Amino acid sequence: MVVIDATGRPPMASGAVPRPVRSRNPLDHDVPTGREEAWRFTPLRRLRGLLTGPDADGKVSVTVSAPAGIAVEQLDAADPRIGRSYTPADRVAAFALARAGGATAITIPAEAAPAEPVVVHLHGESPRAAAGTAAGVAYGHLLVEIGPFASATVVLDHTGSATYAGNVEVHVGHGASLTFVSLQDWDAGAVHVGAHAYSIGRDAKLRSFTVTLGGDLVRLSPTVDYRGPGGDAELNGVFFTDAGQHQEHRLLVTHTPRSCRSRVTYKGALRGDGAHSVWIGDVVINADAVDTDTYELNRNLVLTDGARADSVPNLEILTGEVVGAGHASATGRFDDEALFYLQSRGIPPAEARRLVVHGFFAEVIDRIEVADLRDRIMASVAARLGETPAEDEPATPAGAETVGA
Repeated sequence: MVVIDATGRPPMASGAVPRPVRSRNPLDHDVPTGREEAWRFTPLRRLRGLLTGPDADGKVSVTVSAPAGIAVEQLDAADPRIGRSYTPADRVAAFALARAGGATAITIPAEAAPAEPVVVHLHGESPRAAAGTAAGVAYGHLLVEIGPFASATVVLDHTGSATYAGNVEVHVGHGASLTFVSLQDWDAGAVHVGAHAYSIGRDAKLRSFTVTLGGDLVRLSPTVDYRGPGGDAELNGVFFTDAGQHQEHRLLVTHTPRSCRSRVTYKGALRGDGAHSVWIGDVVINADAVDTDTYELNRNLVLTDGARADSVPNLEILTGEVVGAGHASATGRFDDEALFYLQSRGIPPAEARRLVVHGFFAEVIDRIEVADLRDRIMASVAARLGETPAEDEPATPAGAETVGA
């Protein structure tokens, strides 16, 4: 953690949150080599050319189910609403913005409160996926606008197979409340690189849930910016990283107005040889952001040997007048004591594992208020755990807990 007083003394280079170049022009972003802080964990060769912005030769269909009164539009690329408060921070996001050819826009009117969620289903239809080769390349942009004092739930559901670069731009109006659920349930060969940009108005509230299960490589970069005092953001995440999968979540929460709150809670489970998860949690409290209240937590559960979890919380404070600011990160082995306890009660080992992991994830998943989606997520996790041989031994310790405040 880096703490800097209001005199403006520069942060130590070793601890400050990196400031990326932001530009809509892909050529303004250097091609990463893997030595950059933002890319050092990402296996660049598995991005299948997304860094060079290849032409789209695949397809991702977009289907929107929305309650009455919710506007759904297809915007052309010149529409000024696209990128109104979002500027890409890396080369892939810039290519996605340039090549998406427009955006799917969802608008919830002011003071509306639909009882049912808006569901956006993105399905990769790569013609090459069946052959077992690289999935076809596709780009996309989703724009969600919540009017002042409205309240809504939006679900973004990714399935199928594609090499997909997509941006999600979310504006939460003053006094509004949004629950946003993003589910990455891709087929095994998919690659997904995405930026989720949340803009939160005065006294507005965002609750986001990011659930990553499928795909060969998934790299998501959620960012939060506040546009007025009193904003409240809760970023929740669950990921299950299986053998050979790379799942990377890179969060940046920037506090600039006063009296805003943020909470980050991400939990991951890893299983199998070559399973690799990355969680980066960057929080910046700027000099004018007095009375900020922030805390971030990442916990990882390693179920077998051969899996790796990288967890890097980072907190940069430019004012001494905060309500609270802290972070915690822990990566550890499967709880064999809990497993032994359950087995001693006559529960078979495979079922005992499912119960332990269910309890680990429940803090996050049980807060998703869309019942069928919540049940689908837990069923998917249970199915993956059901493939674990009963004779598997618990993993050796994978890390230690670090806490900063």
